[in-house]
Amino acid sequence: MKIATFNINGIASRLPNLLRWLDESRPDVACLQELKAPQEKFPLAAIEAAGYGAIWHGQKSWNGVAILARGAQPLETRRDLPGDAQDIQSRYIEAALEGATVACLYLPNGNPAPGPKFAYKLAWFERLIAHASALHASGAPVVLAGDFNVIPTERDVYKPERWVDDALFRPETRAAFRRLLDQGWTDALRRLHPDERIYTYWDYFRNAWQRNAGMRIDHFLLSASAAGRLVAADVDRYVRAWQKPSDHAPVWIELSER
Repeated sequence: MKIATFNINGIASRLPNLLRWLDESRPDVACLQELKAPQEKFPLAAIEAAGYGAIWHGQKSWNGVAILARGAQPLETRRDLPGDAQDIQSRYIEAALEGATVACLYLPNGNPAPGPKFAYKLAWFERLIAHASALHASGAPVVLAGDFNVIPTERDVYKPERWVDDALFRPETRAAFRRLLDQGWTDALRRLHPDERIYTYWDYFRNAWQRNAGMRIDHFLLSASAAGRLVAADVDRYVRAWQKPSDHAPVWIELSER
C-alpha cells in the first residue's frame, strides 16, 4: 500500500497539479493539507473522476485537510482532534483504510514565537500527543501523516542557525516531537534514509528551490505494527518544479501486505 502526504497549498489553484501527480504517482491513499477551501468548494467531482474517493474537512481561506483513497471510499473515524471543543480550525481528519488507521494532520505553524500563535501550536501538540498515545496503544497499524510544521533536527533544514528562533525549530517544538516519537512511533523517512539531507518544503522567496534551501517538515510516523511493514519512503521532489507549484513536495511511503 502506497500512502502519500501533500500540503497542496490551495486545492483550487493547484488542482491541475494535484490531478497530474495522482495520475503519475498513483498512491493508494493521499493525505492533503492546506485545502484553503470551504467544505462545499472541495472539487469532489474532479477527484472522483481521477479514481479516488474522498473525505475532507474544509475551512474558508485557511487550513483544511482531506484523505483520498484510490478506488475506494475512506471510512471516516474522526474529523477533529479531541481535547478542545472550542477549536474550530480544520487541521485533523482520520480514516480506516485496508485494516489501518490513517490520520491526516496540519499542525499549526506557531509564528511569531513566542506569542498566542505559538501557545496554540504547543497546546495543539499536547492534544495530538494524547490522542496518538491512545492510537498507538491499540496495537493496530496506524499512520500519522501530514505537515507537522516541525524541523526535528539540524540535519532537516538548510542553515539551521537561521531558524533557532522560529516556531518550527524552537526547543519546545522539537521536544514535543521527541515526546511523540518516544511513544514508539517510527519516523519513516529517517528509518530508511538515516543520514541523508531530505527536504519537503522550499519557500517561494529568495530562490529557495533553486538553491535547495529547504526543510523537512512533512512527516510519516508509523506505529510499531505499521513500521514492521515499511519497505520504501521518499519525496516526489520533481513536483515542486512544476508550474504554479505548492511550496511543499509530496512525500510517500510503501507498506507491505500484512
